[in-house]
Amino acid sequence: MGKRRANGEGSIYQRKDGRWVASIFLDNGKRKSIYCKTQKEAMKAARQIHQQKDQGMFLFNEDQILNDFLTVWLRDTVKNTVRERTYGRYREIVTLHVLPTLGKVKLQRLTPQHLQLLYNQKLEEGYAPQTVKHIHRVLHKALGDALKWQLVIRNVCDAVTAPRVPRKEMQALSGEQARQFLDAAKGDPLETLYVLALTTGMRQGELLALKWEDVDLAIGTLQVKRTITRLVNKGFTVSEPKTARSRRHIHLTQMAVESLQQHRIRQQKARLVAGPAWSEQGWIFCNAIGGPIDVSNMIRRSFRPILVKAELPIIRFHDLRHSVASLLLASGIHVKIVQELLGHSQVSITLDTYSHVLPSLQKEAIGSLDTLLARSN
Repeated sequence: MGKRRANGEGSIYQRKDGRWVASIFLDNGKRKSIYCKTQKEAMKAARQIHQQKDQGMFLFNEDQILNDFLTVWLRDTVKNTVRERTYGRYREIVTLHVLPTLGKVKLQRLTPQHLQLLYNQKLEEGYAPQTVKHIHRVLHKALGDALKWQLVIRNVCDAVTAPRVPRKEMQALSGEQARQFLDAAKGDPLETLYVLALTTGMRQGELLALKWEDVDLAIGTLQVKRTITRLVNKGFTVSEPKTARSRRHIHLTQMAVESLQQHRIRQQKARLVAGPAWSEQGWIFCNAIGGPIDVSNMIRRSFRPILVKAELPIIRFHDLRHSVASLLLASGIHVKIVQELLGHSQVSITLDTYSHVLPSLQKEAIGSLDTLLARSN
């Protein structure tokens, strides 16, 4: 069978072996051919290449250096497909860690040795293994796209092993420690924030993104609708929770309801003190003029001093969430209920994260079974 061109396409034809080819001339005069199973796939491939070339992606340029590829990849592929905070992290990793060392290396000449040397260099400079692993992940994603676009014949990241990152042990508070913490937090302007953290298990960003419209104090519930994140040198960004499970209703304890009621009264007084400077945005937890809370200030001026006052270990704010989950599981609450409260997308995440609590539960269950069977005998 001779070559059959698709009507009106010109650069798309079928080979003798039945495969379809999208054959495209690049700006440098070279021809690039993409092989597809069907005519429809070939037409789609041709459209994508023309579109990417129009966007300035310089596809299939053998002299393209990593600097050019990653710069355009960030701008045209990453920026509009991920959260703003994620894009900021990707850009920071590329500009601070990758380009200064590998920016002038040709994309098609990049080798596993290049990456291994980069990783070793970062470790020698004192960067944590976690940072180097982030570099590896970003490069793996970028080069995976390059492979998909047939810019390279393989993803060289697959031939490099990222540093092993020691798993961080969570520091969950015991029931007594949680009570000590809340006692020490009494009178703090953010006392209610800590009450909610230790009675709902909400994430820090979810708590700080709460608005008064999200709570119904009459029936004692709140809705998790958004999360707030601070961006480096860019202020704050508010976005929807990552997954559908993260958007959830939470029933409040009586302690939480009463604390919110008192907090609202204190906020109304703060609004009067601020006068015209107050910016009404509806935040439950806000600064002195109604704007979002600066997390670093909150940790430094409120959270850590409370831990010191309570004579507790210096833990992360996120460990309050771990404390809630551990306490609930240890008290016999079903893991599925804990999953729903925390907003985990899958129960397996809850099981994996809190597996350290489960052996003691298993021991108690076996003890109960032993008692039950002994009684029946």
